[in-house]
Amino acid sequence: MSSLPRRIVLDTDPGIDDALAILLALASPEIELAGLSIVHGNCTLAEAVANGLSVLELGGGHHIPLFVGCDRPLLRPLTTAHDTHGQRGLGYAQLPPAQLQPASEHAVDFIIRTAMEAPGEVTLVAVGPLTNVALALRKEPRLAGALREIVMMGAALRADGNVTPRAEFNVYADPHAAQIVFSSGAPLVIMPWDITRLVRLHESEVNRLAQAGKPIGRFIADATRFYIEFHRRYFGYDGCAINDPAALALVFLPDLATYADVHVTVETCSPLTMGFTVADFMLSDGRQPNARAVVEFDTPRFLSLFVERMQMLEQRLYS
Repeated sequence: MSSLPRRIVLDTDPGIDDALAILLALASPEIELAGLSIVHGNCTLAEAVANGLSVLELGGGHHIPLFVGCDRPLLRPLTTAHDTHGQRGLGYAQLPPAQLQPASEHAVDFIIRTAMEAPGEVTLVAVGPLTNVALALRKEPRLAGALREIVMMGAALRADGNVTPRAEFNVYADPHAAQIVFSSGAPLVIMPWDITRLVRLHESEVNRLAQAGKPIGRFIADATRFYIEFHRRYFGYDGCAINDPAALALVFLPDLATYADVHVTVETCSPLTMGFTVADFMLSDGRQPNARAVVEFDTPRFLSLFVERMQMLEQRLYS
């Protein structure tokens, strides 16, 4: 097995757990982060861009380019999640405005260019609504065959949704884009809400990260305090689901998970079940799988890794 880092594009809508995924990417030597492509979702596109730039600076990613993508879904009105992620998307955290500036190239073109320059080598990690990804697949049909794989966080396959009884937020926010991605033929790994809702960062881990009083630990504590309050109020959970870092970790530690082949279709018509992901694990009526879905995940091992990586990154940058 090659020891070279896995080259990734992180398509994201920062977002509290998105910010943690960016920090984990910066902290992980197994990953070469080619850039961030930003999409609407947890907050407005402008807020997501500002958050992404500030988190890059916080994590020492001054050399990582950020590309601005789509500010709304393909067909539906914009849906945001400020109630979940706070007024500007990062909970109670207040990061200074970034000195970094976004790149001039559109995120969709960046995704296409990066993958087509190195066929079979680039993994696209998509942890927000799939608008950028869908448009890239439509604009360049060869993209589906050029990507090593798409690792996405999203969909409620065997659980209730987190935004409606049937829909998970990333799919609900742009169900038409999700259906394009599921039907594209690209190699696809799904880290669904069924699994990530159980991958919870608790106050004990947050306190361990904050106790040194350094910038990354303080940021995580301030951001996740809002997130933990929301999860307690809305779901009755202790701790907060860190969905996006768990999906990112599959890129370099795929053995954290057990997978099953599945055929997924997205409901795009019904106002009652819009964004419902119909998951056929039995592959009935001769359906072929269009994704591998995570069905089990080693949460204790992942949380230990996450805390360790955050401490290492902070030590490297702020000692």
